[in-house]
Amino acid sequence: MTAITRAENIGVRAIDVYFPSRYVDQVELEQHDGVSAGKYTIGLGQSKMAFCDDREDISSVCMTAVQGFMEKFSVSYSDIGRLEVGTETIIDKSKSTKTVLMKLFEESGNFSVEGIDTTNACYGGTSALFNACQWMDSAAWDGRLALVVAGDIAVYASGNARPSGGCGVTCILVGPNAPLALEFPLRGTFMEHIYDFYKPNLSSEFPTVDGPLSVTSYVRAVDHAYTAYLDKLEKFGGVSQASLKDIDYIVFHSPYTKQVVKGLARIAYNDFLRAPESETFAEVQQFKEVTREESYGNKVLEKAFVGLSKSDFAAKTEPSLLAARNIGNMYTGSVFFGLASLLTEVPFEKLEGKRVAMFSYGSGCAASLYSFRVRADTSDIAATIRLNERLDMRTKVSPVEFERAMELREKTHNAQEYEPTGNVDELFP
Repeated sequence: MTAITRAENIGVRAIDVYFPSRYVDQVELEQHDGVSAGKYTIGLGQSKMAFCDDREDISSVCMTAVQGFMEKFSVSYSDIGRLEVGTETIIDKSKSTKTVLMKLFEESGNFSVEGIDTTNACYGGTSALFNACQWMDSAAWDGRLALVVAGDIAVYASGNARPSGGCGVTCILVGPNAPLALEFPLRGTFMEHIYDFYKPNLSSEFPTVDGPLSVTSYVRAVDHAYTAYLDKLEKFGGVSQASLKDIDYIVFHSPYTKQVVKGLARIAYNDFLRAPESETFAEVQQFKEVTREESYGNKVLEKAFVGLSKSDFAAKTEPSLLAARNIGNMYTGSVFFGLASLLTEVPFEKLEGKRVAMFSYGSGCAASLYSFRVRADTSDIAATIRLNERLDMRTKVSPVEFERAMELREKTHNAQEYEPTGNVDELFP
């Protein structure tokens, strides 16, 4: 039997994104909803929100993303040995979205493609990526490439949570000798049982959300995943007293961008706990006696560390928020839209050789912090994504039209023998 040479530098060889052609402006939505100016734009940190009507569902947006990716990057369907989908948006309680995507493989005759869907709120795409990389790093690997598809249609009932919706799908090519190589085994994971965001009512696509609990769960997950990552960085990476200084860029899952600001502040707080006497933390010594549990919900502490981490946020995280701010939450795709944004906003000359950390969070909860090393030119990837150009190509619609689309989705959810009414001419090709 012919032995396959073990894959090295496994990671992201290419990435592309898909999002709907229409968006609603958050300033106009504030006015329409009758809320105070800045509630969505400053309070949530959002500018625009993508949405789709009844003409698009999770199967169609994923098919569009994969087909577009394969054409843009000239990848053959015959070269794919694994395809895994991370999503929490379902239209069938049994059949996976992955099997729908196999329709695209028919012409190639390649039906030997491993992987199915993986689901846990916004974490499914990260799990799919780990599965693909670990498949490639195992004796089961047959020498072919893997595709990871991550995305969702994020919609909420009318009210405070609705402005934190969005829609988007990422398609990632995983392979050896990747420009963005996953750093095995540098990974910190945290999981626990909690009901902060869940979907118990299968007759509705709207989730049940405990907002304050979800915010606390997110930062708790940052604490535990980041600490576990640093421990491994010290143990396996040969780094002494590891901290944020050892991470060049850090991308977060973004339910809304203000949460990311708090996430980076929490990273600074954890560095403070590990080295409270450092000169870096001279301005926050008053928090030395605050326990970790007491720190959750402490707004004075939070504000202090947001201020302390402001320059790190601008340098290491802000460039990753282009898509999140202008599209909204894409659930499983969110953190990878952050990666696409980083590649768009930061030229390869500044990324070369750098460590890019990724924090993924899914309610319920599941979270991981892991990292890539940029080892080859990313310029072609950024040029192919064309993120800024494509964002500018979209059509702005009124909040009234947006509300009509949400009402239509709510009315037709789970409908059978239904003919969509949305205008196909408004879709991106």
